[in-house]
This record gives sequence, structure tokens and C-alpha cells, in this order.
Amino acid sequence: MLRIKGLIKRYRTGDLALKGIDLEVPDGQVMALIGPSGAGKSTVIRCINRLVEPTAGSIALNDIEIVGLGSSQLRQARRRMGMIFQEYALVERLTVMENVLSGRLGYVGFWQSWLRKFPQSDIDEAFRLLARVGLDHMASKRADELSGGQRQRVGICRALIQNPELLLVDEPTASLDPKTSRQIMRLIKELCAERKLSAIINIHDVMLAQMFAERIVGLKQGEIVYDGPPDKLTPEVLTSIYGEEDWSATIRKADEADEPAADNVVPFEPPLPSRDRLAGLT
Repeated sequence: MLRIKGLIKRYRTGDLALKGIDLEVPDGQVMALIGPSGAGKSTVIRCINRLVEPTAGSIALNDIEIVGLGSSQLRQARRRMGMIFQEYALVERLTVMENVLSGRLGYVGFWQSWLRKFPQSDIDEAFRLLARVGLDHMASKRADELSGGQRQRVGICRALIQNPELLLVDEPTASLDPKTSRQIMRLIKELCAERKLSAIINIHDVMLAQMFAERIVGLKQGEIVYDGPPDKLTPEVLTSIYGEEDWSATIRKADEADEPAADNVVPFEPPLPSRDRLAGLT
């Protein structure tokens, strides 16, 4: 359970980005944050893992109070929060496997991380995750050789290999085409269900939020103006969040068919990789 109470963020310029946010996210819930640019969506996510320092308020992930932790304790707490970035945040010159394994840097010693030496169990898990998202055959490719959708899947694997309790997802589809956007959102939802993970997804696409989130929270000028199920996101509610507009084409119709998952995304656990596949990775 994530509990946020009275979260305030005021920047040095004096701008008040968050005005006392109260929010609870139960274990296993996929929640979408929507709202216009500047509403505070990314700030909420980045305050949770303290990439942005809150001005006031409380943030508790299960038994850990995040606000006020020292640097060493914060590093440990961040292991419990996987972050998926809008622009992927991969190291372009490193391989897919190395980028995924970078999610384990908080668990290995300095020299192991410097030399990129990871335990066999981490390598096995990285292969398993890559197979789950249909990229095990690309483990040795450099990140700069991948498409946008493939890069986002690598980012998802990197977050999941931390074995987190919470996923923080910042605009995962902003740079993707509509079909790939659906595939990525579906994948996130499926993985959260499989692992009983909570997720907070900052997303601009209202229809995608309706299709794949169990709960939608609408922000406007740093305040929550809607908190409820996707099917209650009426034109009146969207007007209160974004302003006056014809929302008929934006709201998902109840009978709209969803496309099947991508052919190369395989929802099963493959066997562990053979030793020859691990050559050069240890």
C-alpha cells in the first residue's frame, strides 16, 4: 500500500506544483494519472521516489516512510520502486542485457557494478524477463539498435528485475505509435497482474488510461479533481480536468474491441538459458 498525505511541492521560483495531495494506492492496483501539462503528474511520481524533494507531506510505501530518509536508507527504499521513463533512459552503447542488469546495481557491490559482474541468478532472471517481453533474441544487441517499443520493453525489464513493490511509470507511450502504445500499456497491465504489483502511470492519452487502468486520478493545477473508475470519466469530468472541448472522440466506448497482444510477447515462463547463451555476460 502506498499512502500519500498532504503532499506539497513548491519550487525555488515560488511556483506551487502540488497543493496538498492525499492519495492511497492499494497493493496490485494499476492507477493512471491524467491531466494537462503542468498539472503536477510527473512531480507526484518523482516525489514518491524523491527524484524531486517534497516541500511537505508524508509518503509511505508499506512500512517505510520515504520522506526524511537519509541517502543510504533512500537507496534501499528505491529498490522497492521500479521506474519506467518516458525517454527510456537506456545507456545507448550498452547491450540490451547490460541495460536490464543495471536494474540490479543497487544489490551488488561497487566493484561488481563497475566491472558489470552479476550473479548467475540475476542473469537467469534477466533472460527470463526478456523472453517474457519477446526480446530474449536481442540480448546482445546495443540499445541504440532498437525501436522505440523495444527500448520501452527493455526499460520495463530493467524496472522489474529490481523485484519492486511499486512501479512508477512516466509517460510510457509518449514517443510511440498508437499500436505500440497499446501493446506497451497492455504489457504493463499484464505484468502487474502476474506479479501483484501496484503501478502509477502518468499518461496524457485518456483513452489508453481508460482501457488499461483500474482507477483514474485527474490532476489540475496541483490538485486532485477526479478520483474514480474509468467508466465514470464523463465529458463533464474531462471538462473539469482539461477545460471545455468536444470529448466524444476521446472517451473510450464500452463496446470498443481491443486488439490482441503482440505476436512476439509471450505470456509464459521459458526454461532457463543454457550456459552457452551466457558466454561473455559474466
